[in-house]
Amino acid sequence: MKDPRFWPRVLLKALLLFIALNLLFAAIQPLPALGKISAYNLLFPGRLRLPFGENSAVSYNLSLYNVDAMFASHEIAGAQKDSDEFRVLVVGDSSVWGTLLKPQETLAGQLNSANLTLCDGRRLRAFNLGYPTLSLTKDLMIIEEGMRYKPDLILWLVTLESFPRDRQLESPLVANNPARIKSLVSTYDVYLDQNQLKSNDFLGRTIIGERRGLADLIRLQSYGVMWAATGVDQVYPADYEKAAHDLEADTSFEGQTSGPLVSEDLSLDVLEAGFKAAGSTPVLLVNEPIMISSGENSDLRFNFYYPRWAYDDYRSILSSLAGQHDWNYLDLWNLVPETEYTNSAIHLTPAGEALLTQTIAAALPDAACPASAP
Repeated sequence: MKDPRFWPRVLLKALLLFIALNLLFAAIQPLPALGKISAYNLLFPGRLRLPFGENSAVSYNLSLYNVDAMFASHEIAGAQKDSDEFRVLVVGDSSVWGTLLKPQETLAGQLNSANLTLCDGRRLRAFNLGYPTLSLTKDLMIIEEGMRYKPDLILWLVTLESFPRDRQLESPLVANNPARIKSLVSTYDVYLDQNQLKSNDFLGRTIIGERRGLADLIRLQSYGVMWAATGVDQVYPADYEKAAHDLEADTSFEGQTSGPLVSEDLSLDVLEAGFKAAGSTPVLLVNEPIMISSGENSDLRFNFYYPRWAYDDYRSILSSLAGQHDWNYLDLWNLVPETEYTNSAIHLTPAGEALLTQTIAAALPDAACPASAP
């Protein structure tokens, strides 16, 4: 007959092993290192944009917050830089990522299709590092990570909704990366309310606490099969709610109903930090196109996002800041006709993206080869 203490001992040893593994996991925090292990660019082609998705079953994509894993799944992680390559990182919000656009229809995709050659003969290759959610801090985090891939130019598209200080940490990608954000604050001396950042307690750092992050890493790899087979990474509905053309009789923005827009309420220091993160790499800053409505109350608001007074003040502030720093800057706010927007006042149709691409492509030689300018 077996020793009656056999199973209690087995269970006790299993419990002690489980506790030990959790203690070790909490001590070494291996998720970032695990994120760098990827089947993309090895078994599957790298993704053409950073992982983001809300309906994984049909988009073969998901939103996760492990920046290392996101980049490891992207084509840039597997792209050896050739000597004749002029590498451009395209950074921004969902309009850059390409909501409702196929990868080849995005700004990065159309820049690549244009087969552009720079002043020194190098061929332009653009990488889409846009990510949905509006936050300059999110962009700064992506720029800093992107610098590991030795870009020759940062193409950074921004809009006013990314600037308010009280929205910087609202992006889930930002909120779930407190260590990276604290490092940005320390490195670039930017003002961010770190009290808003969630900080994992001991349990949150264990396998139990990080089970969602671990599961997301596995899920991201599993979707590589269907991504490789279909090239699909988002849902393309046959019908969707169009961007509003008739607007509310409301002039408010961030609690203000009239000007002037207070520049201290905008994260201009985070914008400046993006240029610092780029170092000697040129940055072309673009105030991205917005829909200018001709509908009801369009005398008060340009669109759902922006009352006219706030957006006009923002453009003045941004233009002045760019002039002070001698930045390469394009203000393309009114470039795209009202008809070329989809489900948002910043999301363009393929034709709208083509117009944006042509305009930016014409400005690239000056941004990339300033010495050649007259």
